[in-house]
Amino acid sequence: MAVQIKKKKTIPFNFAAKHQAYIRKCQDSTFNFAEGAVRAGKTIDNVYAFAHELKTTKDKIHLATGSTAANAKLNIGDANGFGLEWIFRNQSHWGKYKGNECLYIKGPSTGNRQRIVIFAGGAKADSFKKIRGNSYGMWIATEINLHHEKTIQEAMNRLLAADNRKIFWDLNPDNPKAPIYIKYIDKYAKQDKEGKLLGGYNYEHFTIFDNVNIPEQRIQEIISQYDPASIWYMRDIEGKRCVAEGLIYRIFADSIAVQDSRFLRTEKPRNLQEINIGVDFGGNGSGHSFVATAITPGYTELIALESELHFGDIDPEDLGRLFVSFCQKVVMKYGFITAVFADSAEQVLIRGLRSSAKKAGLSWLKIYDSYKEQINERIRATYMLMSQGRFFIYGDGCESLILALCSAVWDPKEVTKNIRLDDGTSDIDTLDGFEYTFERNIERLIGR
Repeated sequence: MAVQIKKKKTIPFNFAAKHQAYIRKCQDSTFNFAEGAVRAGKTIDNVYAFAHELKTTKDKIHLATGSTAANAKLNIGDANGFGLEWIFRNQSHWGKYKGNECLYIKGPSTGNRQRIVIFAGGAKADSFKKIRGNSYGMWIATEINLHHEKTIQEAMNRLLAADNRKIFWDLNPDNPKAPIYIKYIDKYAKQDKEGKLLGGYNYEHFTIFDNVNIPEQRIQEIISQYDPASIWYMRDIEGKRCVAEGLIYRIFADSIAVQDSRFLRTEKPRNLQEINIGVDFGGNGSGHSFVATAITPGYTELIALESELHFGDIDPEDLGRLFVSFCQKVVMKYGFITAVFADSAEQVLIRGLRSSAKKAGLSWLKIYDSYKEQINERIRATYMLMSQGRFFIYGDGCESLILALCSAVWDPKEVTKNIRLDDGTSDIDTLDGFEYTFERNIERLIGR
């Protein structure tokens, strides 16, 4: 006897005319690209259209990707109550398929045919390995410009045998000459215009003002959290493709120059949620950096506590002693250390730090590999925290970090990507160490 599925609640989808037109065109298009500002509703459009196709497609296995698997699950699977698990509520469950997180879907909406949506990350050079071995029918990706080229190529190849081949991408604007435009989005647009692209091309540009679900007051609140002179304002609010130029953290550098104390915390922070240390190893002219930051309850603020930079040929034992001394200083001042995140590329040196910590009676110290989030995502998170008044420096022990933030600039010679200049003229080592302390918490601190 068939089990009757009861939907207890209707999802309150509310699409403006521009969004409705894009979604309708998805039905007849292989390539569906939604680009534009934050909170514009791009991802929801694609999730809705993707879910509609899942109901009738003959293909069993499909792919959903984000910069990380967690990001894909959050923005495509959940999507604040508008994601796939909600659209197919009582007809789906989370599980594993060949080692990957997936959403199993089967019920009246799919004609009781099983559909499997595999969720995977796409930002790292080896991310493509996670999606090998399967043929997919459709592919939905959020923040496609943060995906590694190898991931995009592998996913494209895995769709070739699909019965109903469809691609759904969303992205915030990037460098006008970024590979995602040159190799894919703009290339396909040109081919479509010339009548050479088979399958149908569907592109739309959205801004936050196209989203009828956000009240005007909330829109103004979101806008107020950005520095109007920043690249992030032009991309996230105005939805423009633009090239990054000049100082990366101009609002911070200007504040330090005029000594307005905007980013300085004079009272010792208390009731801290966690204190993390980031370690970046030097070599070939660069330095070894140690940076400690604190996160306040509820991921409200990020506070830099201490930083050190050591140059020269430092043997592993001396490096270990410097590291232990730094950790002991942090514990003496603030009482605890939650974790240490060290440059994952240097496993021998990381083992040396663990050995030095154990010898010094700090065997309780948890030392992990750095996560190595994409640099521009780390930069964006830092800038957003600065713009929102949620990043601070405490005390006088962060001189190297202050100098590093004030001198960080975009590479003027790079025309296809927005890349932080790394030619020895600025302190990239301290910036890396600083970013390792919070990169795992970017979702909690600012979202995407």
